[in-house]
Amino acid sequence: MRLEFTEWATEILQRTHSAARRFNSQATVRVYRGADGVEFALIDEHHDGDELIAGDGFELWVEQGLEGTVDVVEPHDRLILRPPGDPERSARH
Repeated sequence: MRLEFTEWATEILQRTHSAARRFNSQATVRVYRGADGVEFALIDEHHDGDELIAGDGFELWVEQGLEGTVDVVEPHDRLILRPPGDPERSARH
């Protein structure tokens, strides 16, 4: 599995991880295929086949077979997964 993270996504994931763990020591972001594409959600139990990825100051569970670059779009600092090779990166305003 290959995931990359933009600087902005890393900052969002660090803040999310830190805040969630204050309330639940098992809380982690999960990246998975949902009804509307790839989704990100806080969970406290992972699914079979998920891989734990340790980033710079955060961890997340990733559904098998997902790859690309985790990035952020507005509004509300929403995490997205860009396909492998997609050169587009979001800019903070």
